[in-house]
Amino acid sequence: MSDQRDRGDTGLWGAGSQLERDLILTDADFTRIRELIYQRAGIVLAEHKREMVYSRLAKRLRHHGLTRFTDYLTRLERQPDAREWEAFTNALTTNLTAFFREAHHFPLLSVHLQARTEPVSIWCAAASTGEEPYSIAMTLLETLGARAAQARIIASDIDTEALAKARAGIYPQEQVRKLDEARIKRFFQKGTGSHAGLARVRPEVAALVEFVPLNLLASPWPMKGPFDAIFCRNIMIYFDKETQAKILKRFAPLLKPDGLLFAGHSENFSYISDAFKLRGQTVYTLAQR
Repeated sequence: MSDQRDRGDTGLWGAGSQLERDLILTDADFTRIRELIYQRAGIVLAEHKREMVYSRLAKRLRHHGLTRFTDYLTRLERQPDAREWEAFTNALTTNLTAFFREAHHFPLLSVHLQARTEPVSIWCAAASTGEEPYSIAMTLLETLGARAAQARIIASDIDTEALAKARAGIYPQEQVRKLDEARIKRFFQKGTGSHAGLARVRPEVAALVEFVPLNLLASPWPMKGPFDAIFCRNIMIYFDKETQAKILKRFAPLLKPDGLLFAGHSENFSYISDAFKLRGQTVYTLAQR
């Protein structure tokens, strides 16, 4: 979820700064916001997220010339198909990511794919701003060589703004510099002139990834599978256990019998679904049927 846009959880105002607010957010408004984002995206907002909610949605109210969250929410609810719902959801989606984040997963993926003779298929279910699916693509190019051109990576996210950044494939050079020099030279183009300070993923990397908007609560999913691997990392933490279980149940038939499901470092699926068993550090396989 939908990530480099880490907008934080504290908002723009610290303790004792209520007087600086120019918009009115009541307790009832905050409750409605929590209910609406749960209904739309399955995201569970904790009580302490109030400042974050204010700071992120304030721009939407100002965009519409509103001063009360009550009026904004009423407008939303009266137009269930309005495009503003997309902006509402985007605003409340947290995007924190990096290239080769949780690095231990990628050597495991490489070993898993080395013996593959058929075209590889992978689904990245929380693509955010693209760093994760592009890291998968780089791993495929390193592992499969010329055969990587036949692979497909489906990268989905609910945040359409994040996906737009992902499709562009352009990142600050300081973000890319965290990679080793060999990968930077092989997989990125350095920006010059008006693009100085930026780097873009090379066409052969971008060609492996297809970005699609997707709400994991939607039904049906357009992904058909079966996939050699599914990356669903650091998104389940935003759902309650009931939603997590439903999503895991839907993942199971989309994996190949020996396929891998990659989770985030703080996620544990063992106590949520009996469809998967732990294989290694935050890596799962299908349970015996």
